[in-house]
Amino acid sequence: MKDDFGNMSFIYRPIGIIHSPFKEPRGTPIQPVSGKGVKGYVEVFPEYVDGLYGIEGFSHIILIYHFHLVNKSLMRVQPYMSNKLVGVFATRAPARPNPIGISIVNLLERKGNILYIQDVDIVDGTPLLDIKPYVPAFDIRNVKSIGWLTDVVSNIKKTRDDGRFIDSKT
Repeated sequence: MKDDFGNMSFIYRPIGIIHSPFKEPRGTPIQPVSGKGVKGYVEVFPEYVDGLYGIEGFSHIILIYHFHLVNKSLMRVQPYMSNKLVGVFATRAPARPNPIGISIVNLLERKGNILYIQDVDIVDGTPLLDIKPYVPAFDIRNVKSIGWLTDVVSNIKKTRDDGRFIDSKT
């Protein structure tokens, strides 16, 4: 471990794989609300199954995953719902220095190491890094401003990935 955080690196290993009907980024919903009703499942690797104990008591879970098909990092991006450039940290775009994604999904059922989910906005085969329960008392905030999204957030349900953040080779 180095004392300069800019030179540190971390290794995370997937705890499972997310499965969905989306075989490539292009056409995938860009947020869970855009994927309303879309079903998928999470396959948790056997060595982590004990960590699922009690999860079936939650109606929603937060999936934290690696954008495995994104091969570039950009500091300024054109978000899906805008024609203006903004900083990547003012977006949820996948072309990030650490390509980590989050989605809050509806947990329908658990069968052993399989979590059946709904409202999916994730590409099939995405490596899962972590799962956390969604708890409204912890997670809901009284938000006063949503920045550049104010004028375009109403387009979210119909907006899909157009492939802008993946290389043409993938």
